[in-house]
Amino acid sequence: MRRQEPPVTAVQDASRRRRRRRLPLTLLALAVVVAGVLVLAIGVPTLWRYSGESVRHYADPEAHFRHGSIGSEPESGLPVRLWRVLPELFPETLGEEGYAAFGFLYAPGDSLDAGDLPIGVGTREVRGVELGWLNCAVCHTGTVRESPEDEPRLVSGMPSNNLDLNGFIAFLLEIADDPRLAPDSVLAAMEEQGQELGWVERLVWRHAVLPRVREGLLATRARLAPLLAEQPAWGPGRVDTFNPYKLIQFDMTLADLTEGERIGTADFPSIFLQRPRQGMDLHWDGNNASLQERNLSAALGAGVTEESVDHAAIERVADWLLDLEPPPSPHDPEADDVAAGKALYMRHCADCHGYQEGERYVFEGERLGEVVPNARLGVDPARLDSYTETLRRYQLTLFAEDERYRFRHFRKTDGYANQPLDGLWLRAPYLHNGSVPTLHDLLLPPEERPTAFVRGLDVLDGDKGGFVAPDCTPGEPLDEGFCFDTRLPGNGNQGHDYGTGLAAGERAALLDYLLTF
Repeated sequence: MRRQEPPVTAVQDASRRRRRRRLPLTLLALAVVVAGVLVLAIGVPTLWRYSGESVRHYADPEAHFRHGSIGSEPESGLPVRLWRVLPELFPETLGEEGYAAFGFLYAPGDSLDAGDLPIGVGTREVRGVELGWLNCAVCHTGTVRESPEDEPRLVSGMPSNNLDLNGFIAFLLEIADDPRLAPDSVLAAMEEQGQELGWVERLVWRHAVLPRVREGLLATRARLAPLLAEQPAWGPGRVDTFNPYKLIQFDMTLADLTEGERIGTADFPSIFLQRPRQGMDLHWDGNNASLQERNLSAALGAGVTEESVDHAAIERVADWLLDLEPPPSPHDPEADDVAAGKALYMRHCADCHGYQEGERYVFEGERLGEVVPNARLGVDPARLDSYTETLRRYQLTLFAEDERYRFRHFRKTDGYANQPLDGLWLRAPYLHNGSVPTLHDLLLPPEERPTAFVRGLDVLDGDKGGFVAPDCTPGEPLDEGFCFDTRLPGNGNQGHDYGTGLAAGERAALLDYLLTF
C-alpha cells in the first residue's frame, strides 16, 4: 500500500519559497568567498614576490668587486633572463661569442652557455625580477698575455683594455624598437632556452617587465643617440666620462652642450693602490681630491642614482682597492740599463710621477698628483674641456639631503693631473686618451708617434712596453682589434714631450727602467 505524504502547511510552503529565493544569493556569496580565497592564494604571494629588493652577498672581496651590485640595476638594469636570451635573439651581433663580442670577460669556470653573466655585471632582485647592470669591474678588469699562445690572464684593477662599451651601448639603443624585443619573441626564446615561467609570471613579463625594458631603452636612445652620432667611436678601453652623465643624470640635451665639450673620451684608468692617492688630484683632469666623491661619481656614471645607490657595496669595493697592488712587471731588462735609465728618470720624471724601487712603487714627488696646466702640457684638450662649470654646479646638488655623501670637492681645472705610474706595464695605450700605443712611442717627438694603430689587443710588447699595436689604415677591416685614428677629434697624440729630447741611447735606457714599473 502506497504511503501518503503528509499535507504541506501554508507555513512550510512559505518557508520553501523563501529558501528558493535566497539560493541565488547564497551561491553568489559562496562564489565571492571562493574568488576571494583564490585572490588571496594567488595575489598575496604574487604581491609579495613583486615587491621589495634582495641582493646577493659575496664573501670574497674580489668576487664582490667583479659580480656584486652597487645599485645600478633598479633604474638602468636589464632583466637577467633577457641578458641570457639576447645572444639567441640577435646572433648577427652577439653570435657564438655572446657578450665577449664587445670585450666582456668571464671569471674562470663561468660561461655564456651556463647562463652566467660577465665580469662587471652585478645583479639585484627588484620587485620580483632579477636585474643585471654594470659595476666597477666592468671598466677596471682586463687581460694580458705574454705571447699569443698564452691563455689570457685576468687582472682586477687594470684598465678594461678589451671592453668596447661604446659598441655595447649602441647595440642596446639600436634594438630598442626591434620586433625581436617584443614580448612574444622574447618569451618564446626564454621557453626554448629552458627558462620556465608560470602563467602569472608570463602575464607580468608580457604586460609590465618587457614593456618597461623597451620604454627605458627608447628613452635612453632619445637622450644619448644624438650625442653618440657626433662622436668618433670610442673603441675598446675608452669611455666618454661625463657627457652621457650630463644627459642621463641631469636631463640635459645635446643643445645644452657647447660644441667644445661634446667629446670627452678617455682611457679607463687603473685603480690599484688607492690609499696613497688620498688627497691627490683625481680623475684625468684632477677635478676632485676626494676618493669617496670620485668613487660615488663613477658609480653614478655606471647607472646608479641617488635613490638606488648602495653605499655599503661601493664602500666595500673602495676599501678593498686601498691596498690592491698591481702584479709585478714580467719584463726583465739588463740591470745596468735599468740603473742608467733610473738615473735619467729620477732627474726628469720622478717629481711628477713618483718612482719604482725594485718591486715597490714609491708615491713621492714634489708635484705628484698635481694638475699641470695644459698650456704647458700640450696634450689633446677635449677631455679637459668636457668637464664644465655647469656640470660642476649640477654635481653639487647631488645627495644634498645627506651630509655624508654630498658632493663638495669638484672643481674645474686648467690641465691634467700628474699620475702615479704603478702597474705601468698594464696601462697601455698611454696619455689620458690612449693615443700613444707604447712607452717607446711616448718617448718620441709627437710628430714621430704612430698616426693610426690597433688597440684592444692584450699581448705584451716586450721591446716597446705596452701591448702589441700594429699600424693600421682607418676604414679597412681588421681580423681583431680596433683601428684608432689620432687625427679624429679628441684622439690627438700631441704634447707630453718630456724625454723626447734625449739621445737615442738615453731613451732606450729610460725605457728599460719604465719596463720594470
